[in-house]
Amino acid sequence: MASYAHAGGINHLDGKNLPSKRAISIITMDLLRLLFPGFFDEKLIHSSEIKRETAALLGSVSASLESEIRKSLEYNPPPGLPQKDSRSFAHALTSEFLDSLPRLRDLLQTDIEAAYSGDPAALSKEEVIVAYPFVEAIAVQRLAHELYLKNISLIPRIMTEWAHSRTGMDLHPGAQIGTHFFVDHCTGTVIGETAVLGDHVKMYQGVGLVAKSLAAGQRLRGQKRQPTLEDRVTVYAGATIMGGDTVVGAGSTIGANVFLTSSVPPHSLVIQEEANVKVMSKKDHKRQANSFHA
Repeated sequence: MASYAHAGGINHLDGKNLPSKRAISIITMDLLRLLFPGFFDEKLIHSSEIKRETAALLGSVSASLESEIRKSLEYNPPPGLPQKDSRSFAHALTSEFLDSLPRLRDLLQTDIEAAYSGDPAALSKEEVIVAYPFVEAIAVQRLAHELYLKNISLIPRIMTEWAHSRTGMDLHPGAQIGTHFFVDHCTGTVIGETAVLGDHVKMYQGVGLVAKSLAAGQRLRGQKRQPTLEDRVTVYAGATIMGGDTVVGAGSTIGANVFLTSSVPPHSLVIQEEANVKVMSKKDHKRQANSFHA
């Protein structure tokens, strides 16, 4: 009790009811079932059952999501929204969001195509969907981005952090990502809030699209902090591209481990100069070390 009184900034008592992380994780999983019927279910769904199964799942998701959106609106209401209107506004936002699912399926189909055609290790599109963590990460980001665009607080970030913990990809819900996106190997990818990616962008593991500096903290809110990658850009493993003014021109390739802080024109090849590598026997190394200490 003394700690609660002393460190009140990390309590949430007597305030508005926040969206539930557990409820949103369940909703997100059900949304994946709606986007990819039969892939995130434990039993086979026959075509004769799809209408009934979808209606039941949509009804469940709609009710649960509307409740969480209402909490979000009450926690951080849009300007001019009367408290008594939060229920009707939450219902409208939920309906608009669910109406976007067919469009998101069309968009995700391009991502699946990019993953399959771009990875010779992929045996089938079914394998891509059921086994590649990238698919889960980008599907959740695209779902969360729809809610982000509607200025719904907390829920989009909870969704993408849920996917982050499962896939190793940190995709902010604010990032704008075009069609035919693919990240091979997936792990360690970071795409910040204001990053903009064109169509047919391909990345590898460990790529960061980040801000140059966050020293100014909250004063940077709303500013373009992360880079723009135009169409058909490829970024290899371990590369870091920084800054809101940085634009990687269309058709460019960024090599592995490149640290890029300035724009490059279209169809550029940016590589890291090869480091000097010395190969020697362990005995010679030990002899040199002993001579140095002597």
